Amino acid sequence: MHTSPAEVIPDPEPSVDQPGPQPEQPRDDRARPRRLRGWIIVGSMIIAAAVVVLGIVAFVFVGTRTKTSAIGTSTASASTNATQVLRLKGTTEAVHSRAILAPLLAGQSVPTLTIIHLTTAGTRVKRGDLLVEFDRQAQMRDFVDKQADYAKLVDQVAEEQAKENAARAKDETELKTAEDNLRKSELEMQKEEIVSRIDAEKNQENLDEAKATFEQLRETFDLKRKAALAAIRILEIQRDRTQQTMLHAQANADLMQIRSPLDGVVVLNTIWKQGTMGEVQEGDQVRPGVPFMQVVNPATMQVRVLANQQDFPSLQVGQTAKVRLDAYPDLVFPAKLDQLAPIGEGGDFSSKLRSFVVIVSIAGNDPKLMPDLSAAVDVDITKQNAGSNAESAVRGGS
Repeated sequence: MHTSPAEVIPDPEPSVDQPGPQPEQPRDDRARPRRLRGWIIVGSMIIAAAVVVLGIVAFVFVGTRTKTSAIGTSTASASTNATQVLRLKGTTEAVHSRAILAPLLAGQSVPTLTIIHLTTAGTRVKRGDLLVEFDRQAQMRDFVDKQADYAKLVDQVAEEQAKENAARAKDETELKTAEDNLRKSELEMQKEEIVSRIDAEKNQENLDEAKATFEQLRETFDLKRKAALAAIRILEIQRDRTQQTMLHAQANADLMQIRSPLDGVVVLNTIWKQGTMGEVQEGDQVRPGVPFMQVVNPATMQVRVLANQQDFPSLQVGQTAKVRLDAYPDLVFPAKLDQLAPIGEGGDFSSKLRSFVVIVSIAGNDPKLMPDLSAAVDVDITKQNAGSNAESAVRGGS
């Protein structure tokens, strides 16, 4: 059967085997690249704007910094003149102090000395006040014994001198008698012409005998005097030696009492005693020559600190500082640098690390300010650093 061109042929009925919904037509992917290119263009514009803004800010900042460096020295000086403090640690000590040592006895070897009286630490003493007294019974006993020996020798010397005087007088009498007999014999010899030959020979024999006796007495007289003087001199030497020993014993007994050499405060040192470290007490034994006490004048105090080789160039004599005591944080004392050691001390860990001793004098006083207290010293190094910065700036500008 023929159909006309205008006739619409209907779609065939769907079969049972086909699914219900028809598949979607494929999308047009040409729109996605267009949107991506738009986002890329917008991002590029934002980045360009940010770069421009950062360039403007950097230009303004550099211009302001340059203008401030050229004109505004006040801002730089204010930053430079900010207070800079260097803290050092050390211990306090008295400017005027005297160490008290256990006495060294002359002519005696004593291992230890026993304390029988001791002034307590912190006591204010005057010059000449008794500080410590040791047991001096041995020295006093030695002094008494030597004194008795000295008195005995003095009596012996006097006795020998008296005996010598009597012997001298006797010998002088005998010598005078012998001299008279010699003169008499010489006179008898002048009668030789008027006496018999036998009497003349007797007179000659008497003359020879008188002359020999006189010569013998004269020689023995000098020998007796020398022997007597030697014996007396020996006794005198023994007497003087005993006297020196007696004086040494007396001086040792006087050394057992130690008096204050100046006005100040008593400070006890920590020493090794009886197997432990501690301060001496009454009844303790101390070896001769050991410093166990100090007398300090707290009117003028100072701090001894150690500065390492890095901080030492920043220090100068006359710099101001403040001293704070670790035991009393509320106390602050004005101070200044008084001395700087010219030579450093080697370190414990390396020989290349050096430490320099710095003495800081403290202005003012307080009853709590005593020696051997740990202290912190804050040194104002602003001027030193300011000068270093200025020198560096001059070198950099040149």
